[in-house]
Amino acid sequence: MRTILIASLILLLLPSMAMSKIVTKTVEYSHEGTTFRGFLAYDGSVEDPRPGVLICPEWWGLNDYAKRRAQEVAELGYVAFVMDPYGEGKVVTAREDAQRLAGALYAPDGQTGVRELMRGRAAAAMKTLKTQPQTDPARLAAMGYCMGGTVSLELARAGVEGENLRAVVSFHGGLSTPKPEVARDVKASILVCHGSVDPFVPPAEVAAFQKEMDVAGADYQLISYSGAVHSFTNPAAKGEIPGAKHDPNAERRSWQHMKQFLAERLDDQGDEGTR
Repeated sequence: MRTILIASLILLLLPSMAMSKIVTKTVEYSHEGTTFRGFLAYDGSVEDPRPGVLICPEWWGLNDYAKRRAQEVAELGYVAFVMDPYGEGKVVTAREDAQRLAGALYAPDGQTGVRELMRGRAAAAMKTLKTQPQTDPARLAAMGYCMGGTVSLELARAGVEGENLRAVVSFHGGLSTPKPEVARDVKASILVCHGSVDPFVPPAEVAAFQKEMDVAGADYQLISYSGAVHSFTNPAAKGEIPGAKHDPNAERRSWQHMKQFLAERLDDQGDEGTR
């Protein structure tokens, strides 16, 4: 009897086990003569095109944490693609190296004030995601962590992909921008998941962002998690960098908020949440 029961349970589980088959691979693309190696993840058992979500990593580059997030996003039913912010799949672990590489994206020489290099690299990654055969190019989103949160917001500010970029999510990302007046191009709905006591994104910066979005007439929401500082989603952030530490509650809650937000904005069965 026990053998029959176990066999029955296995039969019941087999369909769900077979339903999800996450495929991952490196995809090369280029921008202004530099070769980039992004990380693609999707459910190979699904045949129809589905929404694409660009993931913009922390200033460490395309590391294992970013890849894990991509696989988790793919398990939600999306095509996930992690952009390579520095080229050649470069990953760093020293804060000094990260500051140097990230600094080139925030303020490169000859910049006119709207982060052209940052926006250009992100747009190239979004185009790569958009053109994958698994992706529905009319249903796109971007999400990012720390520096990647800033990158995702710059995509929204630049109006990349127009109405097709439906949703942008920032997790403990920087909210400032050199020219807030250009936010008039925002078409995407925006979710900002913010640590309430993040010393790297102080209240004045939060207030300036809200004013920027209000002036632009953007559809946005900002959720502040009490007691959380910078890097609250990353278990590897243990406080070695003062003001950057994992917060399990904020991580769990922000992920749930993100899931609900993406489902609302990327569901093609209705048009909930549009402006």
